[in-house]
Amino acid sequence: MTDTPQPIHLGQTSALPQRPEEAVLDYVPNPRPGKPYLVRFTAPEFTSLCPVTGQPDFAHLVIDYAPAATIVESKSLKLFLGAFRNHAAFHEDCTVGIGERLFTEMKPLWLRIGGYWYPRGGIPIDVFWQSGDPPAGMWLPPQDVPGYRGRG
Repeated sequence: MTDTPQPIHLGQTSALPQRPEEAVLDYVPNPRPGKPYLVRFTAPEFTSLCPVTGQPDFAHLVIDYAPAATIVESKSLKLFLGAFRNHAAFHEDCTVGIGERLFTEMKPLWLRIGGYWYPRGGIPIDVFWQSGDPPAGMWLPPQDVPGYRGRG
C-alpha cells in the first residue's frame, strides 16, 4: 500500500502520550491481504482512572481484528493503551472508544474488543463491542477470560 505513512514509533524512542487523544497509532501494510485471518492483542494490565474518584481502574483487554489493507503496529498500540493511565472515563467509554478508534482509523474487515474490568465497589464490569459480523469462514477463538473469581 503506497499511501500508508511510515511508522513513527517503530525502532525509535517514544514517550508515553499524556492523553489517548495525543497518541499516534501507526499502521503498516497487511502482509497477507485478501486472506481473512485474526490478529489478537491482549493487555492484561490496562489501567485508567475513575472519573468520579480519580482512583485507578484495572482491566484485562482483548482486541481481536481481521485486517484489511493495514495492521496496527504493536508499539504504537502499547503507547496508545498506556496513555489511558492518566485518562478519567467510565469502563464503557474506555472499552468502546478504543474499539471505535481502531476500527475508524485502521478500517479492518472486522474488530471486537472485550474489556474485563476488575471490581470497583464489589462489582466487576465487562464491556464488549464489535464492528459487525466476522468474515465468513474465519476462525474465531473465544476470548477465554473467565468471569471474575479472583481473575488472574
